[in-house]
Amino acid sequence: MKQFKDKVAVVTGGASGIGKAIVRALLAEGAKVVVADVEQSAIDSAIAELGTGDASLSGIQTDVSSPDSVNALADQVYADLGSCHLLFNNAGVAAPSCNVWETTINDWKWVHGVNVMGVIHGIQAFVPRMIASGDECHVINTSSGDGGISPLPYQSVYASSKAAVSIITECLAAQLITEETNVRASLFYPSGGVLDTGIWTTDRNRPADLAREKPYDPVPSVEDFKQAAEAAGMELQFQDLDELAQYLLDGIREQRFVVMINVDQAAETLSFRADSYNQSEVPLNLAEIPQL
Repeated sequence: MKQFKDKVAVVTGGASGIGKAIVRALLAEGAKVVVADVEQSAIDSAIAELGTGDASLSGIQTDVSSPDSVNALADQVYADLGSCHLLFNNAGVAAPSCNVWETTINDWKWVHGVNVMGVIHGIQAFVPRMIASGDECHVINTSSGDGGISPLPYQSVYASSKAAVSIITECLAAQLITEETNVRASLFYPSGGVLDTGIWTTDRNRPADLAREKPYDPVPSVEDFKQAAEAAGMELQFQDLDELAQYLLDGIREQRFVVMINVDQAAETLSFRADSYNQSEVPLNLAEIPQL
């Protein structure tokens, strides 16, 4: 897909962070964009900030962990706009960092419900209709270097969810090609530096019935993380989200399966992991494990 003008795009988690940057980039290209997000107030704010008063931007409150909610999203998109050419399965949440044996069942249910099942629900609600349309379409699933490439060990819940997203997307991409469809899939790794996104404060949307069963330390803010790094003599590199979103659209144009800044560094990590497996060793540098 070389041009996005007049294409219909759905962005889950589109009211903040990377999702909102993707929405902004798509609008600049002339696309018709639907912001799907669990927070209605955030949808309203995003539309007020990015909208131009025409029908190019709309919002639908959606809980991606619910198949009924995502099916309703697809139904409304096709009823209102007639098609969907670009599906960004981008919504994501994170649980507190801790040892695996200190995680709780609700940590797993919540994070995997959003990060993994949210992607599955999006695929199942939209891809059959995309295929049936015969139009050139594209599915973009957001993974993470944390899990998708190599895990931060104390982020077992989040990292495992993103590992699942990467494998699901590989399978999806291969199937779409093998079945000779006009739909393609890409795996998006937000990258390039520290990302100031809503993932740092996702507890604000954690459902009461999936509340953590035992106390935990508050998730640090981006500013806390920055101050801790400076105190340790580290200088953090932040990645501009608008630049990252534009990089993603360029990757879609070029039909790249993996869209990732500094992908060569990821390749080095994967090579190290392969060598470790070959030697039957834990594929992580145990001397450099951060407890984030």
